[in-house]
Amino acid sequence: MPEPRTILIVSDHTGLTAENIARALLAHFPTQPMRYLRRPFTADVSAAQAVTREVQALAERGERPLIFTTITRADVLTALQAAPAEIFDLLSNGLGVLEREFGVPAVREVGRHHDMHDTEAYLSRMDALDFALATDDGIGDKQYGLSDVILVGVSRAGKTPTSLFLALQHGVRASNYPLAEDDFERTGLPLPLEAHRHKLHGLTIDPRRLHAIRTQRKPGSRYASLEQCEHEVRRAERLFQRAGIPVRDTTSASVEEIAAGILAALRAG
Repeated sequence: MPEPRTILIVSDHTGLTAENIARALLAHFPTQPMRYLRRPFTADVSAAQAVTREVQALAERGERPLIFTTITRADVLTALQAAPAEIFDLLSNGLGVLEREFGVPAVREVGRHHDMHDTEAYLSRMDALDFALATDDGIGDKQYGLSDVILVGVSRAGKTPTSLFLALQHGVRASNYPLAEDDFERTGLPLPLEAHRHKLHGLTIDPRRLHAIRTQRKPGSRYASLEQCEHEVRRAERLFQRAGIPVRDTTSASVEEIAAGILAALRAG
């Protein structure tokens, strides 16, 4: 196995954009292990010089890091480019093309791509996030009438991260309901879900993967045992089938992929 390659995410803001693009590109090299280092708010020359010194230290140990950056200011970017590393400037080239296309200069302000000029959309996402937190893990079930979607599945199948992603990225009011032993004893849907059948999306997962996830949380417990995981997943899938609920397998899917499937279903409906 090759040594992990150091990936530096350098941004004058949070670095979320740079990291998302970096991970999307590097996902095409699955055999190469990666070690991510985040350096957000690198907004002035001194901060960029500190990153350059860090890269120099890595180079002296025989490493050659990769840098992905969304730095906007030319002087800060120039300071970073002194680093002995391959640098992927994710903004400048694209902005140059757009400047030529539009015939006007780009507004090169720090954090511009995180601008809150679309205040209504931003507030909608924050409202959806508050709603997802208020109805997480089966709490706040009396608010299900206000939900856009309700995710159903066994514990640790990926319901909460998917709910939060749908809320924060897309402004979708997503609730989630964890299936418990009592729910499996019923012939129909759990009582809180019966009136909201059209909003339900089931999440399932390979029992072995569920066993590994739960073992990290509660090693040696009945909750984490492979037998219990197999029992819960099998019964959950039977419930989904009886109720005619659409199901998505989260075993090897990213949160983005799960959310994309749910969004497509919502738009089609």
